[in-house]
Amino acid sequence: MTVQPKPAGGIESPYAWTRLFVSLLLMTIGGSGVYTVSVVLPRIQTEFGVARGDASLPYSAAMIGFGLGAVFMGRLADRFGVMAPVLIGALGLGSGFFLAGAAGSLWQFSLAQGVLMGFLGSAATFAPLAADTSKWFSRHRGIAVAICMSGNYLAGAVWSQVLRYYFDAVGWRATYFGMGVFCLATMIPLALVLRRATPVQPEAAPESAAAAASAARYRHVDHARPLGLSPAVLMTLLCVAGVSCCLAMSMPQVHIVAYCGDLGFGAARGAEMLSLMLGMGIVSRLVSGWISDHIGGLRTLLLGSVLQGVALLMFLFTDGLASLYVVAGMFGLFQGGIVPSYALIIREHFSPAEAGARVGTVLMCTLLGMALGGWLCGVIFDWTGSYRMAFLNGTAWNLLNVGIVVFLLWRARGGGRTLPMARAA
Repeated sequence: MTVQPKPAGGIESPYAWTRLFVSLLLMTIGGSGVYTVSVVLPRIQTEFGVARGDASLPYSAAMIGFGLGAVFMGRLADRFGVMAPVLIGALGLGSGFFLAGAAGSLWQFSLAQGVLMGFLGSAATFAPLAADTSKWFSRHRGIAVAICMSGNYLAGAVWSQVLRYYFDAVGWRATYFGMGVFCLATMIPLALVLRRATPVQPEAAPESAAAAASAARYRHVDHARPLGLSPAVLMTLLCVAGVSCCLAMSMPQVHIVAYCGDLGFGAARGAEMLSLMLGMGIVSRLVSGWISDHIGGLRTLLLGSVLQGVALLMFLFTDGLASLYVVAGMFGLFQGGIVPSYALIIREHFSPAEAGARVGTVLMCTLLGMALGGWLCGVIFDWTGSYRMAFLNGTAWNLLNVGIVVFLLWRARGGGRTLPMARAA
């Protein structure tokens, strides 16, 4: 078979991979706006003299803003291209870090985190970049989206250590000012690389049987009745699943630093566990991206959700330093591929013209789940004096997510719309 040369700036082209690398960098930098809060949480609690639940509010504000902004920025990217929201995100993050660093009260700090760093900042480098990446790849769409969205976890792995060092060296306020300058200086030039419009030429032809099966996942789909459901019903189910899985996911991510402090291991050990958790999440996202190219987004989501529940339960039986490192690493490895699966499911079952808005909507729900989970975990801790009930609560929400995904897989089979890999088998 003769393979046609790829267009210089088209789908699967060298420029597409360059664009993917730039998107990865932007998502990594943009993620600093929300991951700073987990590391600064104990200092905020001391600085403003508040309870653990109140100190968790800035994180919840950031995640709520992040989630709502994902829809707004997704629609903006659908209409004007991805460069526009990213430029707005650079300005939002820069000004947000400046104002949060100068905050004189918890509500001022929370407002800067929620509106500037969440809604206008980090949101611009999440859903729009994920949706844009899905349009530049066909054969390698799953792994490309996974690489792009690894920036979200890479942000946590990198910034938790960098910020902890500078918090200790110069204080959290000076660190916030420095981060504002850094975001403005790096994100604006990188955004200019994304100014080229999405190509309209046909997608590249598959080069193997496996690639053909992967490409078939995006064809022969009834966009009017995805999985035999109305688009509104499927979107609602995906949104509820997103809230549920990420409510469970947020508990270790948001509170691992404080949890280690309560156990007497210190905040530094907690920050190391957070970095390990998010670093393993990067591995998980890459592996899950490869898996999803072979079995589809729904099955990949089910696999990650079941394993996340197992790891969450293990926290109930773990309070030693070495065992906490192991469980934190396992948790990151198990759950890292969950959120990218939602972007792939949207791309598999809805029109690409709606990708930005629909991906933004579902990712908004995952972020709202993170926000609710981070706050709820702190409240349960204040009520009970431990994190045991918080982990049990997260496990229950995770079971709801698994149930929804099982139902959607059942619809795909029982409704006569068997998934591509099942047909091939």
